[in-house]
Amino acid sequence: MTGSGGRRDFNEFNAKLEKHIEKLPEYAQRAQEKLQRYFPPADEAGGKPAARPAPPKRPASPVVRRTAVPTAFAQMAGQVPAVAEVRAKWQRWNEPAAKHQRRITRTSRVLTLWLLITILLGVLTVLAGTGLMGAGGTDVAQTVLAGFGTVVFGTFSVRTGLKLRQLKKLELPQASSAAPPPLPPAASAAREPMERLAESEASLGELLRQLSVPTSLGTAAIPEVSVADARATAQEAARALRGLAARIQAIERGRNSAPERERGALDAAVAKLREQLDDGIEGFGSLVAAAGRAVAASSDGMGTSKQALTDATDHLAGLALALRDLS
Repeated sequence: MTGSGGRRDFNEFNAKLEKHIEKLPEYAQRAQEKLQRYFPPADEAGGKPAARPAPPKRPASPVVRRTAVPTAFAQMAGQVPAVAEVRAKWQRWNEPAAKHQRRITRTSRVLTLWLLITILLGVLTVLAGTGLMGAGGTDVAQTVLAGFGTVVFGTFSVRTGLKLRQLKKLELPQASSAAPPPLPPAASAAREPMERLAESEASLGELLRQLSVPTSLGTAAIPEVSVADARATAQEAARALRGLAARIQAIERGRNSAPERERGALDAAVAKLREQLDDGIEGFGSLVAAAGRAVAASSDGMGTSKQALTDATDHLAGLALALRDLS
């Protein structure tokens, strides 16, 4: 019984094996077709791969140039008033003068604390030494302990007071240049003139610094009075120009909120103020050019350069006065 069952199972297995053997050519052909998809056969002539049909071309997508994140953030920070204000506050917080003032304030508060503790311990020493704190008479241990604390905190008070005195006597060097105010928004008509003004201020500051340096003969190229006058006039003119730019921005904000029929008059006002702003920037540039000629001039032409610098200063002073009246 068992032998007949085993023989039947072997016959079934033998039949299945013959079926798979018969299908081997078909399996080989399928494998060869899949292999040719990845490795095409070489042709008979040059052994180069047979040409395959080119896949359909996809439409080229436009290349999008992405701006670097720090650059994009810096541009956004210069255009958003809130971000510019926070940055200006952070710069003012980190100025040496502000840091020095905070040190003085902290030292003064610490001195006040030490003085209060010293006074309290001194009163406690007197009360303990005279026996006024309790009915049992003088407490020697408490008197010694309070007296020791008075001496310690009195020493702290003296040292802190001396440190505060030194801090108040310390003179900090003046900052070479203050942080420039934030520029108007990019869409404002005052943005481009204010960018030119910032560049002109930086150039003029460097030129005037060079004019103040003594030459090999021990004298300055331009008298210090003329340089100081040019510097003060430039600062006054820059304030007047920024005031005019602020007026332009205010009118632009009002124009954006005004009805359509009234925007024409506001646009005309902005255009007129822009012309005046351009004239002021041009006058400021004349002073920068005069300072540059004074720096580049030789000893023979120094008198002419000095006169040109004086004339440009007087002209810019007149422009600053007119712009201040407009603002």
